[in-house]
Amino acid sequence: MEIFIDFNSDEAFYVQLMNQIILGIAMERIHEGDSLPSVRQMADAVGINMHTVNKAYSILRQEGFIKLDRRKGAVISVDVNKLRVLEQMRRELSVVLARGICNGVSRQDAHQLVDELYNALTNCGYRSEDE
Repeated sequence: MEIFIDFNSDEAFYVQLMNQIILGIAMERIHEGDSLPSVRQMADAVGINMHTVNKAYSILRQEGFIKLDRRKGAVISVDVNKLRVLEQMRRELSVVLARGICNGVSRQDAHQLVDELYNALTNCGYRSEDE
């Protein structure tokens, strides 16, 4: 899996790294049990500080996307807790939707965008249990 950090973005590097790993899991580019590069290897590969990678890995662990193993390092291990994930999505989407509403985005436009994004992710291999 290739990771690209946008050094011109206002988004923190650790957030960019986390988001790309989460998208990689959703799109089945990386799978349950796969090992991520060590903190040092990831930092060298993407050109960021080891502490930044360590922060991203720590948060991914806290959020249930990886487990940290002393021998294997960071391993993809998705903790499936639908209610927790839905609550997190509610918090994050509420801010995104509020920004859209403030800028004139209609309910229909928002629904269409969510459908497009969901379809793009599910067409890349990820399937929810509801489908």
